[in-house]
Amino acid sequence: MYEKCTHMSHGEAMSKHLDRRRFLAVVPGAAAAAVLVPHVAAASAATADMEMVVLAAQLDPVKTGTGLTPGAGPSVQLVEEALAARGLLARQYVDGHFGTATRSAYARWQESLGYSGLAANGLPGKSSLSTLAQGRFSLTRLITPGSRTTHQGFPFNTRTVAMLNEAATLSRLSFVVEQGSYSPGNDPTSAGTHDGGGAVDLDAEALTSAQRTAAVTALRRVGFAAWLRSPSQGNWPWHIHAIAVNDTDLSTPAQKQVGMYYLGRNGLADNGPDDGPQVSKVTWEQYLRAR
Repeated sequence: MYEKCTHMSHGEAMSKHLDRRRFLAVVPGAAAAAVLVPHVAAASAATADMEMVVLAAQLDPVKTGTGLTPGAGPSVQLVEEALAARGLLARQYVDGHFGTATRSAYARWQESLGYSGLAANGLPGKSSLSTLAQGRFSLTRLITPGSRTTHQGFPFNTRTVAMLNEAATLSRLSFVVEQGSYSPGNDPTSAGTHDGGGAVDLDAEALTSAQRTAAVTALRRVGFAAWLRSPSQGNWPWHIHAIAVNDTDLSTPAQKQVGMYYLGRNGLADNGPDDGPQVSKVTWEQYLRAR
């Protein structure tokens, strides 16, 4: 899926520059044509930040308007231009806002590559985005959910497990998993959020109020959209529900919950205000870089 890259040494680059100057000196009209070269070089040097593209794909669809996710607009627009060039997205939506139209177009791109299910959920994955970028732009900050594994007997991916372990260390608590990821139809009260990766429910029945707050705070600090759920909110016991931000295996309902978290909502059907501890919202990768 990846193209081979060749790298020139400094000396090779200087030699190529001198050859070009000699060419311009002996070929009539070459100097005039050369003014186009900087434009071509700039286009080929375009880069898209995958972390920000994926974040925008979760945040932008739940916004009431077409505002851009800070830091993501230019990268998203490169993706949209590539989708439009393939006839998958109308030009009117090439605006840097990864809304529902762009998500649907991206899902069609994934399907055209032969993907289905979670791999065609409209959330850019490393493989499909790398293929889309070929010949148009390069990618930085590539992310992946990692391989499938189990944790406390429940299915997860390695990225989510690493996040859980770090949050447990920060909170100095032993987390007990009630429900893992990749469990379609396992719990009707979850509304499909556990159908894909990045989702977890933790037992909070035996925790004190202070411990519950510490657990949710730690989960948020490492990159989860996390909330404490009480019996008064639904047909469930005390537990902590968490979705790993920027997990590219997220189900569509889980993607929406991440977006609502960033908008300061509770992630429930009533779309109430976030009642959890306030921390700086980050992805797992942002947390690791700042550590």
